[in-house]
Amino acid sequence: MSSRMTAKRASARRLQFLYSRQAFCAPTYTPFRGISSNAANGSDSAADAISRRPTTAPKPIIDVRHIRENPDLYARNCTERNYPRQATYPPRIVALFSRWKDLQSSSRALREESNAVEKALKQARAMSKGGAEGEGSDGGALLERARAIKKELQAVEETEGALTDEMNSLAVSLPNITSDETPRGDEPKVLCYINDPPPPPKHDGPGKSHVDIGTELGILDFASAGGTSGWGFYYLLNEGAQLEQALTQYALAVAAKHGWGRVSPPTMVYDFVAEACGFQPRDQNGEQQIYGITRGADDAAKGRPGLCLTGTSEIPLAGMKASSSIPVSSLPLKRVASSRCYRAEAGARGVDTKGLYRVHEFTKVELFAWTEPDAVSTTEIFDEVLDIQTEILHSLGLYCRVLEMPSTDLGASATRKCDMETYFPSRSARNGGWGEVTSASVCTDYQTRRLCTRLKDERGKVAGFPWTINGTALAVPRVIAAILETGWDEESKSVVIPECLRPWMDGRERIGGK
Repeated sequence: MSSRMTAKRASARRLQFLYSRQAFCAPTYTPFRGISSNAANGSDSAADAISRRPTTAPKPIIDVRHIRENPDLYARNCTERNYPRQATYPPRIVALFSRWKDLQSSSRALREESNAVEKALKQARAMSKGGAEGEGSDGGALLERARAIKKELQAVEETEGALTDEMNSLAVSLPNITSDETPRGDEPKVLCYINDPPPPPKHDGPGKSHVDIGTELGILDFASAGGTSGWGFYYLLNEGAQLEQALTQYALAVAAKHGWGRVSPPTMVYDFVAEACGFQPRDQNGEQQIYGITRGADDAAKGRPGLCLTGTSEIPLAGMKASSSIPVSSLPLKRVASSRCYRAEAGARGVDTKGLYRVHEFTKVELFAWTEPDAVSTTEIFDEVLDIQTEILHSLGLYCRVLEMPSTDLGASATRKCDMETYFPSRSARNGGWGEVTSASVCTDYQTRRLCTRLKDERGKVAGFPWTINGTALAVPRVIAAILETGWDEESKSVVIPECLRPWMDGRERIGGK
């Protein structure tokens, strides 16, 4: 099979988006806090989850008007993506807007009277000999009426503001609109394969696990990590630690060769940045994959924003351009980062999660790009991400398949997602042995609207919002597991090191051996 995605496939997978999303929303906004929200825990109203963010936080700009005009589209989109609670939000936004309009209409006469009274007061003051405010019986009556109207209008404006806040809090928690390329339902579509399948096993049953291989070679230590940090953590020893660095350096080198600038990002960010990137719970239980940082009472009292550990460097990379403008001439802006990543909900303990496949802390190399806000430009960079992923996995000699992921598998920010799965001999009884090692997503303007990242044209004028793409260049622990299992030679008790990694492995061809 071809090791790279073909130009024919790339052109056939043009993104066909359902609507243009360049319109601006109403200026008032109260944010939804996905990480610690009441709505995430089953509250009937997303507005109940509102928590004021610091003034330094980016102000999301959501196209609420498009949601009001297309409530069925957004409700159906939520249902197709398995966001049942959010599917009720579009009609509620329509109802709230109707109440807001009714309030505007009913208060019009009061506003007109307020203007008339203010004009009469100015005339009365001008005619007053002493110029004293409210002098005379007429002036006193006008002043009393002005005060009464002001109080009534203040109540009206507070209600209007609350309605606007709730509309925006509901709108910001809706997932992105799904691409036409995405299969509806829960079954992925196989696009192609990378490398040839491995030879059939010499014995019945699953192959030898990387846990047993790594322990036998002395390069993995789960027992010590269990006593130090708990389940879901591990030690890489000797050639295992060297293999992690080799994989990281190789992935960075491939990305840099394709023009992606290297970044060393922080692994702790404000929680509102994670929320803006789409890391929000989809169900009533509010299950999170993000570790929050414990805050003291003084932090909360002083309104300091919460912090969390990043589950992927996509989050700090997207945050690099928060509340700023990117010159259109600099697009596409492509970045690659290596960082430690943290996932709190790594799955239930059991055979399926044994070893390196599901862990709480790991090294990952991530690709992230800002593109022009159109399907053609975005598809070009998205296919480049897939090509980089393919090149890396092909060079590692891993047997993989490329999948167009279904709507129920998409996170909040993605309009489209492609995963690459590799074959794990030890997992042959589960999902046919396939396990995800990379993922790539198109997020259109979902993240940039929520992070207030704008485009600036050659005249310095605002030119809409860039679109974003993210993709895993390499999830290191799972790839180590795949290399150990597919490269294991039972006779020599050794693992073949892929040739592309040997420059970082002191030229060594194998780990172990009799």
